[in-house]
Amino acid sequence: MGRGKRAGSQKMNFPSIPRRQFLGLMSAASGAMLLPGVSRADVDAAPPPTTAPASFPLVKFPEKSELMMLSDRPPNLEMPLSGFAHDITPNESFFVRWHLSVIPTSVDLKTHRLNVSGEVETELSLSVEDLRTQFEPVSVIAVNQCSGNSRSLYSPRVMGGQWNNGAIGNAKWTGVRLKDVLAKAKIKAGAVEVVYKGLDAAPIATVPPFEKSLPIAKAQDADVMIAYEMNDQPMPMLNGFPIRMIVPGWYATYWMKALSSIRVVSKPFTGFWMAKAYRIPKNPDCQETPTNLAKDTVPINAMTVRSLFFKPAPNERIAANSTYEVQGLAIDSGKGIKKVEVSDDAGKTWTEAKLDKELGPFSWRRWRFLWQPPKAGEYALMARATNVIGQTQTVTQWNHSGYARNQIEVVRVTVA
Repeated sequence: MGRGKRAGSQKMNFPSIPRRQFLGLMSAASGAMLLPGVSRADVDAAPPPTTAPASFPLVKFPEKSELMMLSDRPPNLEMPLSGFAHDITPNESFFVRWHLSVIPTSVDLKTHRLNVSGEVETELSLSVEDLRTQFEPVSVIAVNQCSGNSRSLYSPRVMGGQWNNGAIGNAKWTGVRLKDVLAKAKIKAGAVEVVYKGLDAAPIATVPPFEKSLPIAKAQDADVMIAYEMNDQPMPMLNGFPIRMIVPGWYATYWMKALSSIRVVSKPFTGFWMAKAYRIPKNPDCQETPTNLAKDTVPINAMTVRSLFFKPAPNERIAANSTYEVQGLAIDSGKGIKKVEVSDDAGKTWTEAKLDKELGPFSWRRWRFLWQPPKAGEYALMARATNVIGQTQTVTQWNHSGYARNQIEVVRVTVA
């Protein structure tokens, strides 16, 4: 795909959703569609159950193919299972996640500026053209995954958007290193964090602005960048046009869309979206129980190790006396996937799958497994990924926010 610049003011017209359908979607997003997940007892006693995808309508928004709509105000759109067929997710298939309902639908490149201020010697006001011409361009292939991806699989159910597995995508991002922009501004001694926000806003003043922060050390990581291209094309409006923050290996809450300001601060940021929201239990697998909620929490950060099934689909019928290529994807925070194992007997035995070529440390990695069902019947296939430092998936997992899913993946099929 060739590169291109989106000039002037870009406007978008969003589809109109009937009120009855909209209210139904809001109910689903609040937790009503949750189905049971996999428990330790399931694994120990019998082939564990799997969950069927939550049912959301397919809709077409500007610049997008048909995606599953959890809500339209703001638009939260999930990639269908078919999107996992691509090693690099097409822009039109990429999921959409906004937090505040007033999102930019028109941005003029002639006037849009990224303002850098705070504990710096030189304040900056940079256009997208400035970013393109004044800094070294860099690219990275990286997974962008919503913190609540697969929330609908948690049991007991939890509040929040009931995403299936499709709040995730893998793309090539091109832009400039955040550390190069900060170097141009010259950070002052004593700075501890970088706070940033985008153009989205709330309809009422009492709703906190969506702002995130990174520690200075993380902000100066060479992999963190400000992207103006996605898969060699201008950033789609719904994915953050004209520029967005890219934090490879970390959850999407840090990947600020329609980035407009960066502020360097000398004290830890205590805004709502860091101090109250997007926090996880301070333990390796983000674990807690409904009767024993974690007292010690931290802001969500690096992605956990996990696998995803692409083939077979949930409840698929597979021909008996045949060989079937089971296929999926594995991700982690950038350490690298070492192996993926598959089981068809409730985890009693595991067989290693074949890994496709790595596209980069922050990319997902496709895996394949030739399965010969031993006989006709019902099966619960399981997949377990492990990275190069030994991090793997847990048998059971739960936290009250439905964040950072790390549980062994299960898909139920029928062989006949």
